[in-house]
Amino acid sequence: MKHEEKVFFLIDVNNMYVSCERVFNPILNNKPVIVLSNNDGCAVARSNESKALNIKMGVPLFQIKDIVKQHKVIVLSSNYALYAEMSRRFHKILGSYVTEEEVEGYSIDECFVDFTAYEKNFDLEKVGQDMRAKVLKWIGLPVCVGIGRSKTEAKLSNHIAKKNQGFNGVCDLVNMDPCNKEYYFSQIDVSEVWGVGRKHAKKLHSMGIKTVLDLASTEAREMQRQFSIVMARTINELQGISCIEIEDIPPSKKQIIKSCSFGAKVTELDDLKEAIAMHAQEACKRLRDEESLCGCLLVFVQSSPFDETAPFYNKSITGSFSEPTDCAIDFVKAAVKMVSHIYKEGIKYKKCGVILTGLEPKSGHTYDLLTDFEEIDKKEQLMIAMENVHTKFGKRKLGVGTCYVPSRNWSMSRDKLSKNPFKWEELLTIYN
Repeated sequence: MKHEEKVFFLIDVNNMYVSCERVFNPILNNKPVIVLSNNDGCAVARSNESKALNIKMGVPLFQIKDIVKQHKVIVLSSNYALYAEMSRRFHKILGSYVTEEEVEGYSIDECFVDFTAYEKNFDLEKVGQDMRAKVLKWIGLPVCVGIGRSKTEAKLSNHIAKKNQGFNGVCDLVNMDPCNKEYYFSQIDVSEVWGVGRKHAKKLHSMGIKTVLDLASTEAREMQRQFSIVMARTINELQGISCIEIEDIPPSKKQIIKSCSFGAKVTELDDLKEAIAMHAQEACKRLRDEESLCGCLLVFVQSSPFDETAPFYNKSITGSFSEPTDCAIDFVKAAVKMVSHIYKEGIKYKKCGVILTGLEPKSGHTYDLLTDFEEIDKKEQLMIAMENVHTKFGKRKLGVGTCYVPSRNWSMSRDKLSKNPFKWEELLTIYN
């Protein structure tokens, strides 16, 4: 099959975090809403009404307090558990249209679908509208759909659908009149192209390549000499030649990072130990979800880089395991010991975290002759028991140490957190 005969859908949830909040709290509909990052720091999601107030992505809350007060903007903390569950259901719906190998969950709010095998049997725009209607009806999330001959084209098509209401949420570049396609490409800045970063966009502008149409009209091999093979691939994709396939199996992670800023500055070693123990356990969970083992652990602590009254303190330490592991107890023991070595009295710590490296698939690990398999089996049974408790009662009901005890000194600030209706204790209550 020729590359140019490919067909890709890109389905993207509109304002994902805000839309998830609105599903379970309709009072938020048609009102300016923003969702904040960890510790209620910066705006990471904005409703269309908030965007109209010129609230920028990533702006710190303290810089927009006047706008929030004047326009009664509703401010919420990030409810990641809620968003993750809604994302899982979103991708599950879209996976029902094709085989498992033809769908790629690109991000929490985006999904690629390779529809090549079905193009001749369906009206592509009608399929896109059916996807929109089904996602909205089943889980209440508004989406836009872009259709193109390549993944890059599908991305751009989705952008066009979002910016132009006349498309009713679905833009089909595959069957669009070429003249109309050129018009829309000429209206989009080259910086909007998937894979063109800020640095490259600046260089392209200096070369007179300012729009998507300008870039699509260039010669791929010549641009490869001036940029890289990635730029050449992007140009081919803009010309309808598919170069990027669906990734139905996510690539193995090279490292796992778990860190977070504190709700208040921390000075005591015991508080640091508690926080690092929690990060170690949550990193371990992600490791086990990936069915991998870890051979190396890095622990780091930081003070605030914005505190002008004290020098910035940033220390890390690395250690390795004699045998790669996926046991939370191993990680907590090592992390607590390591953080003691880099702790310094008098420092007001703002952040700490762990990084798991030296990862390898658990199924492919070869143990040596001196391995204590009985000990490994005991650890595995313990982890299975803990995971069963977490599945039934929540992750904070059982842990290693005291890190999950409520109201710790270092706990993250989430004063505006909404309920998670997927938890038993937070199920929605309906009154007659």
